[in-house]
Amino acid sequence: MNVRILGCSGGIGAGLRSTSMLIDDDVLIDAGSGLGDLTLDEMGGIKHIFITHSHLDHVAFLPLLIDTIFDRVTDPVIIHGQQATLEALKSYIFNWVVWPDFAELPRPDSPVLSYREMKVGETFEIKGRVFEMLPVEHIVPAVGYRVECATGAFAFSGDTCTNDGLWAALNAHDRLDMLIVESAFANHNIELSKLAKHYCPSLLADDMKKLKHEPEVYITHRKPGEEDKILHECKELMPDRKLHGLSGGEIFTL
Repeated sequence: MNVRILGCSGGIGAGLRSTSMLIDDDVLIDAGSGLGDLTLDEMGGIKHIFITHSHLDHVAFLPLLIDTIFDRVTDPVIIHGQQATLEALKSYIFNWVVWPDFAELPRPDSPVLSYREMKVGETFEIKGRVFEMLPVEHIVPAVGYRVECATGAFAFSGDTCTNDGLWAALNAHDRLDMLIVESAFANHNIELSKLAKHYCPSLLADDMKKLKHEPEVYITHRKPGEEDKILHECKELMPDRKLHGLSGGEIFTL
């Protein structure tokens, strides 16, 4: 299983892309601006998209993707997410005002887009890869995902802050090779982190004590201009963890 980081920034700017990752060549987790760097053929190969939550930096390129590959779709692209997230997409994006409703195009009985609701703890298997929806805590309904295949397992927190559920769900499994976890703000913005329900290094360090696994840990969703500071603070507070900064463009093989 290959995991290609298309975007992982907590903002925009030259060379920065918002959250999206490609699993092998057919599955996306989130649909931020990073997916816009895929070729047309690569976009046409996407069959499933797992959405963590409805915030724009995680879904902004979803409508553009569906429009772009419209003529290449033979079976509907399936959007996986919890009910509140799917309802948000239907109500505020694919609503004939912001964007056409591709769940009805080209015909209601043969659309290019369909939705599949998932609940926390539920799994969905695609060609030997098992996607599990994980509980997290954010300002809107949100989830993370754990993905396992025969040769490895990784997890992605999505956007979250202090919680117990994510760590308990990860500890329930025997294996975790890689963890992609957010730390949006540096420690001087701890009050903003709590208000916006994001991690900063000190809050993340406290929660990481709950994790029994020793995966390679990649810090994502860092705010532009503070990437180095956030990573430095994470390493200072978690010296025993194998910590790395996620920059975008990385390809991991599990």
